[in-house]
Formats: sequence, structure tokens, C-alpha cells
Amino acid sequence: MTRTARLPRSRTENLVVRELDDETLVYDMERNEALCLNLTSAMVWQHCDGAMTASQSARLLQSKLNVPVDTDLVLLAVKQLERFHLVESSLKTPAVSRRKLILKYAPAALALPVILSISAPIAAQAASCAGQGQPCGQIPCCPGFNCDGICFPN
Repeated sequence: MTRTARLPRSRTENLVVRELDDETLVYDMERNEALCLNLTSAMVWQHCDGAMTASQSARLLQSKLNVPVDTDLVLLAVKQLERFHLVESSLKTPAVSRRKLILKYAPAALALPVILSISAPIAAQAASCAGQGQPCGQIPCCPGFNCDGICFPN
């Protein structure tokens, strides 16, 4: 992807999205993963419509964030969005040095795109049971155990 090439399209299927003041929370139901996008990453994700270019996105970010933004910052965000499967993947995204960008944007480090990920267990994995010697009652005993206030083997 060149700096004038169009940004990929955002993925919208099987996502639960909640926008907050300075971040966007995304739950990926396909991957059972919760993601937290900072303002910069969320804005780039919104720009990923298959029509906007990295240069156009950089100009919009710069006006919204009131800090200097170049296309490398947008491309880094797109690379992260690809990594977390939030946009269509593109084999053409150029390599961007995160270290170089951190040094470049040190005075305005809040502009750097950040995505945090938390893997969430599927419902069956999230269910818990009490094992031998553990209190039971509201929590059922694990298979092979009975409850008389404390789980014990069958």
C-alpha cells in the first residue's frame, strides 16, 4: 500500500462496538477477543472505507488531534488493525518502524495508535465448577463429585 493507495475496508461482521470518549471497545465474536482502540486507532479504523487514502486520513487526524500527523502514523495503525483482523488484510502495506515513529512523535505520544487485546473465553470455558474439597452450593461440583457443602468424590 502506497501512501496514496486507498485504505482497506473495516470489518463490521460479528463485532460488537462501543465508542467511549477517548477509546473504542470492540468485541470480536469470531475470535472471542476484546480489543481497546485508542482515539488514533479508532479514527483510522473509521477512515477505512476502501475509498480514503492514507494521506487524506493523516490530514483529518491532524486537524482533529491538533498534532502533526503523517502517513506513516496512519499506515502503522492500519498494520495494527490488520493484525487484529479489524480490516481486510492487504499484502501491500509497507513496513513502518514503530521505534522511529515513537521518537518522531515523542512530544505528542498520545497520537500514536495503540490497540490492546484481551482474549475472552467462550461460554463453555467460562463456566466454573468446584473441585474436591472446595465449597459448593451456588457453584456446582465438577463432574464426578457430589456436594454436601463441600465437594467430595462420588
